[in-house]
Amino acid sequence: MVKKNACVFISGNGSNLKAIIKNSRDPNFPIKVSLVISNSKKAFGIKYAKIFSIPYKVINGEMIRFEHKALRLLNENKIELVCLAGFMRILSKKFLRKFNGKIINIHPSLLPKYKGLNTFKKAIENKDIFTGCTIHYVNEKLDAGKIIFKKRVEIKSKIEEFVKRSVQLQEYNAYSIAIRKIYNKS
Repeated sequence: MVKKNACVFISGNGSNLKAIIKNSRDPNFPIKVSLVISNSKKAFGIKYAKIFSIPYKVINGEMIRFEHKALRLLNENKIELVCLAGFMRILSKKFLRKFNGKIINIHPSLLPKYKGLNTFKKAIENKDIFTGCTIHYVNEKLDAGKIIFKKRVEIKSKIEEFVKRSVQLQEYNAYSIAIRKIYNKS
């Protein structure tokens, strides 16, 4: 099997990055994480790129600069899929158009419910029974791209951190299920 080259964009802890890398070690997994890009030199997730010997680049500063350098790196590395994993910046329309249909994101809610930030707080305040995560294609509207996969999680606490942790534990497997679905390897 010829694996597709993928890049993961991160801003923080990199726990989804770690899960994607581990799953990509499976010979039947459709992608190889060939590059990690972070917009923060303080992103703990860079550690996973180092541990697994994956090339990485930190691009600080304005989004115009970030996108220009990121596009160059994506092209140089023949990247066919970009996975946003805790990447806390909004990509421009220009960037999205250049990589159209090849960028996916994981969002901590059952979209279309609770787009944007503070999803767990919103779910608790609205007395939802379930929350979860959604992996979707990125388009020009915030958290509005075509849905690839959703994982539902029961809300068992009114404590936001507990709900967040419950969802995160499901995200690690859900992201890889979505990637398999994209390439019909489920």
